[in-house]
Amino acid sequence: MPIFPQYLTPEQEDELRKIANAITAPGKGILAADESTGSMGKRLGPIGVENTEENRRRYREVLFSSPDALAENVSGVIMFHETFYQKNKDGVPFVKVLQQKGMIPGIKVDKGVVPLAGSDDECTTQGLDGLSERCAQYKKDGAQFAKWRCVLKIGSHNPSYQAMIENANVLARYASICQQNGLVPIVEPEVLPDGTHDLYTAQKVTEQVLAFQYKALADHHVFLEGTLLKPNMVTAGQSCTTKYTAQDIAKATVTALSRTVPPAVAGVTFLSGGQSEEDASINLSAINAFPGRKPWALTFSYGRALQASVLKAWQGKDDNVKTAQNELLMRAKANGLAAMGQYKGDIQSAAAGQSLFVEKHAY
Repeated sequence: MPIFPQYLTPEQEDELRKIANAITAPGKGILAADESTGSMGKRLGPIGVENTEENRRRYREVLFSSPDALAENVSGVIMFHETFYQKNKDGVPFVKVLQQKGMIPGIKVDKGVVPLAGSDDECTTQGLDGLSERCAQYKKDGAQFAKWRCVLKIGSHNPSYQAMIENANVLARYASICQQNGLVPIVEPEVLPDGTHDLYTAQKVTEQVLAFQYKALADHHVFLEGTLLKPNMVTAGQSCTTKYTAQDIAKATVTALSRTVPPAVAGVTFLSGGQSEEDASINLSAINAFPGRKPWALTFSYGRALQASVLKAWQGKDDNVKTAQNELLMRAKANGLAAMGQYKGDIQSAAAGQSLFVEKHAY
């Protein structure tokens, strides 16, 4: 009779399961506010705000000091290292601000996308060195979950076997390290929307990437009930000339997930992938309304698709804070409804229809 070692104690598993389930509670999702310093420059520049540490802090305070109603639809917030240790104008740490509002603090722990040597313009993600020690410190300082993003590209010969197995293993190692330190890992193998490929191609590549991912997670003894998946929705390439409906996207996405993601996974928190705020909400709602088998919570972990209208309304001015926060509440409400398949496209915000696509998006 083989002996199977217990990598996590029952108490550790129970804690991870509870955190993951709280994040994916019905009608709730994640605000991804984990943009790096460089990415914040790309957000602040168009509204004429200088990319300084203080302005980044001011902007994050606009988000985190929103009325308590935000917690009705936002269960958790992913932060960048700098943000995680910042405070509001009254000297209260942002981590405590979120906790007091009933939202769960999370942390981005990867060190960014880098070229994958020996590949055709593919990439991997760095940051495993010292990760266990960093996770232990973040947990001590209030984080309950973490995020790590890997990126795969669709091309004539991509993604390659090399890229899929490398990124799947990197994400699995990260996930295992997080769980050993009491953090729920968000596993994010993003298939980029760049390209001319059709919906069928996007679906097949997404299925392949996710199959590699869950094989790797099993190989690394990751406790699936204490994980979240952050995948792309299955959409055609941004330059594809064929137009697809939200129902087409929903069918392709649910089919891809049902073929690859074990039912044990606590939840799927989709990234917005450069969709407009409105498209991200409509497509999420269509996915939840689709009649296929869906054994997981299907919700959102949006950055740009929750913040575009906020930035447009704020403009770096204190007088606009309440208006900007109202925009955030509207988008959060739209996505909360979408997470239950109930969004009707009737919530209009300042930048709802604006394209948020960025070629070869990195942050």
